[in-house]
Amino acid sequence: MSLRSPHESTLDGSSVHLGPQRVGGDDPMVSALALLWSHEEPARVGEVFCLPRGAVDVPFTIGRADTAEAGGALPLVLQQLRPGSRVDTGPLRDARISRRHLGVRLVADGNLLIERLGRGAVRINGHEIDEALAAPGDIITADGRFALLYTERPASWPKAQVWPRPFRFGGPDADGLVGESPAAWELRRQIAVLALLGQHVLVHGPSGAGKERIVRALHAASPRAGRPLVSRNAATIPESLIDAELFGNLRDYPNPGMPERVGLLGEADRGTLFLDEIGELPHALQVRLLRVMDAGDYQRLGEARRRTCDLRLVGATNRDPSELKHDLLARFVHRIRAPGFDERRDDIPLLARHLAGEIARAHPELGGRSYIAAGEPLFAPELVAALVRRTYVGHVRELATIVWRGLTEGEGRLIDVTSERAPPSPPPLVAEPFTIPESLTRDEVVAALAACDGVRERAWRHLRLHSRHQLKRLLKRFDIA
Repeated sequence: MSLRSPHESTLDGSSVHLGPQRVGGDDPMVSALALLWSHEEPARVGEVFCLPRGAVDVPFTIGRADTAEAGGALPLVLQQLRPGSRVDTGPLRDARISRRHLGVRLVADGNLLIERLGRGAVRINGHEIDEALAAPGDIITADGRFALLYTERPASWPKAQVWPRPFRFGGPDADGLVGESPAAWELRRQIAVLALLGQHVLVHGPSGAGKERIVRALHAASPRAGRPLVSRNAATIPESLIDAELFGNLRDYPNPGMPERVGLLGEADRGTLFLDEIGELPHALQVRLLRVMDAGDYQRLGEARRRTCDLRLVGATNRDPSELKHDLLARFVHRIRAPGFDERRDDIPLLARHLAGEIARAHPELGGRSYIAAGEPLFAPELVAALVRRTYVGHVRELATIVWRGLTEGEGRLIDVTSERAPPSPPPLVAEPFTIPESLTRDEVVAALAACDGVRERAWRHLRLHSRHQLKRLLKRFDIA
């Protein structure tokens, strides 16, 4: 099997030997290394090194090289990868990075064999290695140079674009959503599709995952965008006033001195009504919403006649949707799940950078700090690794708190919070030990050369030798031309 240079091959090219794949929707996934941090090129965070699909036991390198030496491993280059667009941006350019800084090889169990080729320490989850296996979710760091996350990308990308409004790679889109991960793009796809349908939508997901921003994006992309988006947190409405707040009431009803209210339904007529924490509404009131959702039919308190309104109801909850009353849940045919950080860890550095920029713009008094004045907020690599590996409860809100602390506590050129640095993690998986050259027979060496089409650079790795020089000595000993 011959492979083109990875940056020339398509991600969905077929191969006779397929590595382990996880299927997301209808898309098989390919192994990728997402750039989390770069000392000299922070603007490239979010770009990815993608391994060609099925490239098991094929050697690749990461560094400044963008062409392969004769018979050598293929260099990977960074890509800005999106549905409908793939832009090759070339190799890393930091002069302190070796032309071939890391060796990378996908093994049959889905792990990556990482080998230190250049100068400087290389670590997996903080543990220094010369050669070790990285599992999905592990962070590979070249000290002081760059950090990568072992992740995945859909094999079928690029495909038809689903988000019509262009925006800068790694930055916020028109609705303020940040992320280049598959989860972030799937979220944008759902918003783009459901916004035009005009039907009621339930947005659910963990607290702090950005549900309100999703609702605003839904409204902005819908035919109702020119009409009001009326928002209310259902958990904050006093129980005695819920009916009046929602449906409205006549003056002095139900209590003397009560002002007349049009209610949230009246305010949202021809627009969108957003009820945050809709699961907090009493079940009896959830029942009274059914006629509104079905036909827009409702009645103000103290009023005999019935009214109709034309609105789209969007609810949000951090509970499991099954906790809603079953007949209310049945009206939410369309649902969007806001992904938590555990599903989009490669987006965390982008979100942190975006939050740092927003905070700096809102608080000019921070502008004199060097890591802001330089233009691109630059985080300490140890903090980035800790943020990516962290278990979140509050998601974006929790991340914003840490970024705030970093902006006020950091010193020098880097945003840092030393107390947030990651605790020790288990050491990386140990690669199989190197083969002792004296244990190999002539037939084994010949078979390895045949399996690698005579390419010696691949054959010595195939035999698990420590270096190409050991293969040269074996060829001389066995008189193999």
